[in-house]
Amino acid sequence: MTHYKISTIAPEHFVQLEALQRLIYPTLGAQELMRTEHFASQYTLFAAGQIVVLDGERVIGQGSGFFCNFDFDQPTHTFTEFCDHFYFRNHNPDGAYYYGADISVHPDYRGRSIGKMIYQARKALVRSHNKRGIVAGGLLPGFARYKHQMSAHAYVDKVVAGELKDPTLSFQLKEGFVVRNLLQNYIEDSASDNWATLILWENPDFTAEKINT
Repeated sequence: MTHYKISTIAPEHFVQLEALQRLIYPTLGAQELMRTEHFASQYTLFAAGQIVVLDGERVIGQGSGFFCNFDFDQPTHTFTEFCDHFYFRNHNPDGAYYYGADISVHPDYRGRSIGKMIYQARKALVRSHNKRGIVAGGLLPGFARYKHQMSAHAYVDKVVAGELKDPTLSFQLKEGFVVRNLLQNYIEDSASDNWATLILWENPDFTAEKINT
């Protein structure tokens, strides 16, 4: 894995990142996909929060996101709205959390710990900025096989209990995330009937005293 380079977004990545979105998310509505203009905005506003994994000059993975405040007592939101239609103009440098908007790994490179590299980079970013943690809406690609047998809540419960395996959620749980809620109509996704998890990773190194120093 040493020949893979982890970096932050640069203009020469924009076109490849747009192509990666189309490849990775065939079940999402077209309006749910990030395009070149979105990546340009993300680069301008918060390049340090946009992680890219390269094999030579080829983009093989990416993780996008921004700092924000989040009210867990009122968790309901949609992916598009919370991400300011993917432009990230609502990035708040003083926000308590990093909102993980997207992680994508090229199909040719799956099973090579690329996703883990991206999560490690996100956690390092959160630690270095003394944020409380990472919050995200997580897709449920495995739910498509079971949605005619059980509810989304029952499916998630079984994945959390280890009785079922979901390609996304099971990996997130191994990365230390917990499910805080379920989000209905979070994203237009035919595989999951628009359901998503609300997941949280808490930064064990967060220090409240540092905020005011």
